[in-house]
Amino acid sequence: EVQLVESGGGSVQAGGSLRLSCAASEYINRYYCMGWFRQVPGKEREGVAAIDRNGVTVYVNSVKGRFTISRNSASNTLSLQMNNLKFEDSAMYYCAADDRGYCSARSDYDNRGQGTQVTVSS
Repeated sequence: EVQLVESGGGSVQAGGSLRLSCAASEYINRYYCMGWFRQVPGKEREGVAAIDRNGVTVYVNSVKGRFTISRNSASNTLSLQMNNLKFEDSAMYYCAADDRGYCSARSDYDNRGQGTQVTVSS
């Protein structure tokens, strides 16, 4: 089972930027889809962005134009560049991966990390 370890979360003012990283314990090209989802206590998980093995990306509408997802098979890492952060982006962000053969901005992955907290102050 792959181990996924997130980093890069923190506190930032609205309008600021953060870059989340996810280090995988094995070759990420084994996984067709990798992505990020987020969760606020008491609310449903929300898929944020995903990228497939061919580099095709998908985003939830609320982050389009502000977030950029990327994957690097040489370093076995997944990243999420988050710009122009808004208060409503505050959440625990999880890195995730699976090999189901399809990719969408979802939250029901077979593998996920422990999460990294993002807090945006208005």
